[in-house]
Amino acid sequence: MPMVIAVASGKGGTGKTLVATGLASVVAADGRSVVHLIDCDVEEPNAHLFLNPELGASEEVTLPVPLVDPAQCSLCGRCAEVCAFHAVAVVRDQVLVFPELCHGCGSCARQCPSRAISEEARHLGRIDLGSAGRVRFAQGLLDVGEAMATPIIRALKQRIIPAAEPSAVVFLDAPPGNACPVVETLRHADFALLVTEPTPFGRHDLAIAVEVARDGLGLPVGVVVNRDGTGDASVDAYCADAGVPILLRIPHDRRIAEAYSEGRLWVDELPEYREPLLRLYADVRERMRARA
Repeated sequence: MPMVIAVASGKGGTGKTLVATGLASVVAADGRSVVHLIDCDVEEPNAHLFLNPELGASEEVTLPVPLVDPAQCSLCGRCAEVCAFHAVAVVRDQVLVFPELCHGCGSCARQCPSRAISEEARHLGRIDLGSAGRVRFAQGLLDVGEAMATPIIRALKQRIIPAAEPSAVVFLDAPPGNACPVVETLRHADFALLVTEPTPFGRHDLAIAVEVARDGLGLPVGVVVNRDGTGDASVDAYCADAGVPILLRIPHDRRIAEAYSEGRLWVDELPEYREPLLRLYADVRERMRARA
């Protein structure tokens, strides 16, 4: 299996995509590994704005939801009993299905004693595949109005990771926050690279991200401090107390912000940052080898 590095954080705006696209670009240019970048922020993907990939194939993502046959249904209520997400309810003489709540587990269909439940595909969004130079690129896009991002993230990972070369590296650009989409992105990753900023808000949300990634999922973690030189020392103090290594500090450089705001890849505009990112990647690999 390829090495999977998730770039995440506890809050939005810290620079996850900045770090993920920069890492993917410099590691691919180094030429030693096949590099995949998966944008898992399926509600608002933006890595493509900086990598400018050529997108080719698109694949639909659907979720199986229950379809009840009233002629066969005995209104026993078993389907509602086994649904952990309250997507099915039996009311008087009918069964109500709430597709937006359904997670597609199939329990209702399997448990129905009358075999009155089949499943139909519900469209959730799509995944796009392409490449940006040496970087193999994939992103997901959730349909407008849909609330369930995790099936698309799962489909993205299942589409790319098992088929990747064993020597490849896959960077996952995670969604912001610490909710289910982030957990799905981090699940089965090999390392969690957590990007933060040196502010009280950054420290607070970093602590939650560490709790999710390291304490909840058992992943090795490391921190990238973006906009270093601003804010306060609370992030440094937290990392020291929690035993979380700070692997890279990206200074508060106006030129980075200017390139990012104009949709230009910062490591192309400012090549002096390429070597620190390569050292970061080497550091992560070494920590993973030591852990193994």
